[in-house]
Amino acid sequence: MTKGNGPRANSSEFDAGRRGLLKTAAGLASASAALGLGTAFAQNGPAANRDPATASVIRPAPPAIEGTHLVLLGTHGGPSIDLHRAMTSSLVLVDGTPYLIDCGYGTMRDLVACGLGYMRVSNVFFTHLHNDHTLDLPALLSLQWTGNKMRQTDVYGPYGTAAMVEAAKVFFAADVGIRVADEGRTIDPNKVFRGYDLAATEDPAQVYKDDKVTVKSIENAHYPERSKARMPYRSVGYRFDTKERSIVFSGDTAYTKNLVKLARGADIYVSEIMNQAIYDQMSKRAKEEAEKGNPNNIWRHVATTHSTPTDVGRTAREAKVKTVVLNHLLPGTVTEGRLNFPISTFIDGVRKEFDGEVIVANDLMVL
Repeated sequence: MTKGNGPRANSSEFDAGRRGLLKTAAGLASASAALGLGTAFAQNGPAANRDPATASVIRPAPPAIEGTHLVLLGTHGGPSIDLHRAMTSSLVLVDGTPYLIDCGYGTMRDLVACGLGYMRVSNVFFTHLHNDHTLDLPALLSLQWTGNKMRQTDVYGPYGTAAMVEAAKVFFAADVGIRVADEGRTIDPNKVFRGYDLAATEDPAQVYKDDKVTVKSIENAHYPERSKARMPYRSVGYRFDTKERSIVFSGDTAYTKNLVKLARGADIYVSEIMNQAIYDQMSKRAKEEAEKGNPNNIWRHVATTHSTPTDVGRTAREAKVKTVVLNHLLPGTVTEGRLNFPISTFIDGVRKEFDGEVIVANDLMVL
């Protein structure tokens, strides 16, 4: 298994790396070398070579990349802009075919930075529809359209996903209208981009299958019952099974037996995580707000619908997974390339419950 160069359980700190990767070719090469990514997978958007007679993009077929790889694109937790980390997004890359999980702000830049580009993405899976997981979807679809992508892009997720895809097409409808009239384009976005709502189930349910991967989903615990009673929206986790590996994504969630069922025996469990000190602060503030007559507040949401290090370790232990990858870090702010807290604050809590490999994710890490 190819390992990225990010932090592990015995690290005291790690290099955020993302800005350096974007600034220097050497950094980009180091991020993609493990997979042979780079010039063969160079950005293949609308500025690529074109046939002037047809305006079609001409690209040599990239070589197949054998095996199953996890690419952590964005690892920042929460709806705020971090100059060193992108919002949540990951790739499962199977023999060169990418499957995108979530598409937060910064995803497009990191798809380019990892050497893969965005035109090859044809399957997107959303864990839920909070904006830190969805903000780059309109950019993805719009730029795929201007890049003359003709293969269909399918977008899967819980209730509201199909409507979100339609809304994204409305967002760039003016651009389409202008380019159809002015550039003679003929591709209909409605025939290329489609969204599908998935049921949020109590047991693992198959939601996608092709010759490379089988994908299952299950409802997680990011939305409490008090909130679900007032809305149709749901949140899910995913499991990707290939011939070599099984990779599970928790999505944003508190501890739940559902994820234990989904992650049973997985090779990699990619879990969100919240610093214990943040949990303590949010719990205290939530109680104060409730005493003021405001029981449904942001602090209560953060405290009760995200996973502490101990929660993550418990899930991993009960599911008997091999490796835990900590992602969607709360808090995720960094200063001069370093987290504002030691990664041991995550790892030590996980270690109370789980004795397997623990990796703290970094943008553009490849595993």
